[in-house]
Amino acid sequence: MDHVTPRPQPGADADCAREPIHLSGAIQPHGYLISCSMPDWTVRHASANVAELLDLSPDDVIGHSLREHVADEVLQPLLEVLDLMEPGAPPQRAAIGNIGAMAHLCDFVVHVAGKLVHIELEPRTVKPQGQTPTVVAQRMIARVSGSADMRGFHQRTAEEIRQLTGYDRVMIYRFRHDDAGEVIAEARADDMEPFLGLRYPASDIPAQARALYVRNRIRVIPDVAYAPVPIVPDRDADGAPLDLSQHILRSVSPVHIEYLKNMGIGASMSISIVDNGRLWGLIACHHRTPRLVPPSIRAAAEMFSLFVSMRVSAAEQEVAGRQDDRARDARERLALRLSGADGASALAAAMPILADMLPAEGIALRSDGRWTTHGRTPSIEGLAHALEWARTQGVDRLPAVEHATSWALPLANDGLAGVLAVPFGRRDDWLLFFRVEQVEDVVWAGDPHKPMVPTDDGVRIAPRKSFASWRETVRGHATPWTDAERGAAERLRWLLQERPWQPLPDESDAGNVSDMRLFRRRHVIAEQKSRLDQLGALLDGMGHLEDEETARIGARIAELEAELRALMHGSAVG
Repeated sequence: MDHVTPRPQPGADADCAREPIHLSGAIQPHGYLISCSMPDWTVRHASANVAELLDLSPDDVIGHSLREHVADEVLQPLLEVLDLMEPGAPPQRAAIGNIGAMAHLCDFVVHVAGKLVHIELEPRTVKPQGQTPTVVAQRMIARVSGSADMRGFHQRTAEEIRQLTGYDRVMIYRFRHDDAGEVIAEARADDMEPFLGLRYPASDIPAQARALYVRNRIRVIPDVAYAPVPIVPDRDADGAPLDLSQHILRSVSPVHIEYLKNMGIGASMSISIVDNGRLWGLIACHHRTPRLVPPSIRAAAEMFSLFVSMRVSAAEQEVAGRQDDRARDARERLALRLSGADGASALAAAMPILADMLPAEGIALRSDGRWTTHGRTPSIEGLAHALEWARTQGVDRLPAVEHATSWALPLANDGLAGVLAVPFGRRDDWLLFFRVEQVEDVVWAGDPHKPMVPTDDGVRIAPRKSFASWRETVRGHATPWTDAERGAAERLRWLLQERPWQPLPDESDAGNVSDMRLFRRRHVIAEQKSRLDQLGALLDGMGHLEDEETARIGARIAELEAELRALMHGSAVG
């Protein structure tokens, strides 16, 4: 169906965002939960299905030591992992061992939350055989590393994960600036309808769910038809509901389960792609029937995803770096142009340089109560309206939007949509950067408008029942202002306000050439150090899966870090 620019539903989105998905009070039935206080391993909480392992009800287990059911040689590796864990660290696979009188073989996954150690157990039929998760992930990394560009890299990533896990469909799902998601790569069974290029509204994965994906990078639902297993007791010692934010077995929101069922999905797995602490996207896996991927395969997939996150971060930094370089060059030219010149007139004459610094179709300068414009800008009345809007936005962050409804005059019809405002000087001077409207045809996976349905407690979001392509034409929006561009605008404000017309070093002077080169050299080193830090974080995330190969890589990283530190020290003194 074809539609034109549906407006967002604030009430519906807020309803999604308020759902306390981390307080479900239950787990999925493919595993077990035992929560203990230390140092004596006293059981404080247990899932109701723990009787399957111990032949004892939760009430008979709570208050007793876990040592009654698990040998010390199994608990010792858990202690070693816990000793190395930072507060708030994600769950880690710590051991494979036996539990209970029947010696059930289980994977032990641990994390610390509040005052308790939480142990999540998944049954195993046999001890793991063959390649370790580390080796599997390394071979996957080697196969995708030769991709010529990021589009090819994402496609190879989807194919590798599908080959590893056997899911019917694997998608690379990227979050946009407005938190809507888009499928940018896909590997699927031949008889499945393609989802490539489809967009999903932000409310499909609301804010609190995105936050949990950053904290817990892999989530699995082996069977969407499962019956939740309650936790006994379901409240902590203070009477508050148990916070299950980091539990890998946490029972899933009923709304999400209904959503998956409406898609015809029987099982799913999601792996986070994180860029500098921000959820960039997901590796989303779907299967039409129930499917439980073994913990060792999930561990390899999670390790591989850490490399994917690092590669994505490097690509994002490269794009931002090019923007920074262009903005820095323009800023240097602007500073030279303004040096020793009359401020307002020189700045007005330098507007083409400003357009190089912050790509925009139009720029307006307001100084001493007068407007000077360059390129495509609103009428004088429209400029005054935009300025009044900017003044109401506060000073903590530069006002910047990409939709005309925020700032433009009603029925202005000038084709402009985006604005970024830079205040400077002591006389209410402003620079306004304008971007034109970008009309976009979007194909949604179903109608993005979410209906509300009545419940015993009022109303709630009803997951979409149809995912047939639903087209819309989006108007009134411009190309978004990136973080790099916002940063460039902040530095422009600093140049104009804090050090108004101070020149940069003249590169015609030999001494100043050295200063400029030193500055740029330090900048390059800082960028490389940032990337190295990310690789170090990658290895930290692999700590629970270490083997000899990982240890050798870690040693090499340590050598590279030492070399970079020496280089940075030399730059500082040379």
